[in-house]
Amino acid sequence: MKRAMLLMAAAVLAGGATACSQTPPEQTGGDAPAPREWARPPVVQRVERAGSTLTVSGVADAEARVVLRGDDGDAYAAAADPRGRFEIRLPAPEGHLLLRPETQVGQDTAPSPDRLLILEAGRGPIVVLRPGGPTRRLDAAPALGAIDSDGRMRLASGRTPAEGEVVEVQSGGETVQVAPDAEGRWSVILPAREGPDLIRVGGREFPWPGEAAGSSALMVERMESGWRIRWSGPGGAGQTTWLPDPAAP
Repeated sequence: MKRAMLLMAAAVLAGGATACSQTPPEQTGGDAPAPREWARPPVVQRVERAGSTLTVSGVADAEARVVLRGDDGDAYAAAADPRGRFEIRLPAPEGHLLLRPETQVGQDTAPSPDRLLILEAGRGPIVVLRPGGPTRRLDAAPALGAIDSDGRMRLASGRTPAEGEVVEVQSGGETVQVAPDAEGRWSVILPAREGPDLIRVGGREFPWPGEAAGSSALMVERMESGWRIRWSGPGGAGQTTWLPDPAAP
């Protein structure tokens, strides 16, 4: 069982390392990048709060228009510079905010399958949700950054600051080791489990609260020293994401 889980972990990590890469789509020499035949979705890398303003930054196609759309119809946009860097400023919401990033180049639009979730107006966790993939936390996260589940499979993920450090994950009586990618991010498949479970990562125990009730609308609740989110991807498939709180200072 341990060997099978290790093989699955390697496959997930290989896919995640490519999908979560934050390398800017830019040229290293010459002037502006050559025109592309199609637009690529933007990659959100950072969200910062200053007073009543949130600044969302990342990379996209050079000089493309980047848009963040909310389910309420609000949209916030800015143009990327010649190197593909963008910054979008928006008012901090009173509560939670779910945004869908997209790139516009001429008449072409490239919506991202990801969702940017900002909890408690930027005072809570800030994450990029990925349908069928590991959640990418942009805030200060503990050793276990997130658990994602679609009811059939659970995916644990996180980030380690130590280069080359192997991460050991214990769950359901099984132990698996996984090597992080070049950015320190890792992900591994866990045994399926609907009810509560105790997961151990980096010497700390994390109480997975179990699946959230089915819902097509965004649902956010405090649960077991963390946040449990129920949300739907582009195809309408429901997914549960649990975000553990950082350790108390």
